[in-house]
Amino acid sequence: MRLYVGGLPYQTTEQDLGDLFAQVGEVTQASVITDRDTGRSKGFGFVEMASDGEAQAAISQLNGTLLGNRTIIVNEARERQASNNRGFQSRDNYSRNSRY
Repeated sequence: MRLYVGGLPYQTTEQDLGDLFAQVGEVTQASVITDRDTGRSKGFGFVEMASDGEAQAAISQLNGTLLGNRTIIVNEARERQASNNRGFQSRDNYSRNSRY
């Protein structure tokens, strides 16, 4: 199961994130999301746990805890919704008879 982890201190590395969740169960992947221009952390990441049970345990044990000086949020990751860069529906999603 893939987990979303928000509220990360900006200096958190993928190794730090993986080590934190490894205290609860087997981590198959940990990633911290960074800004592509600056390389700086955006303050959130994702952790893939080996089993759903371990992922649920990680949510229960780690959500709302302190990491560094920040309270982290841990929950099940949701699938990203398809959209263009501006968040608007593409023109193809409108019917030809639409006034827009």
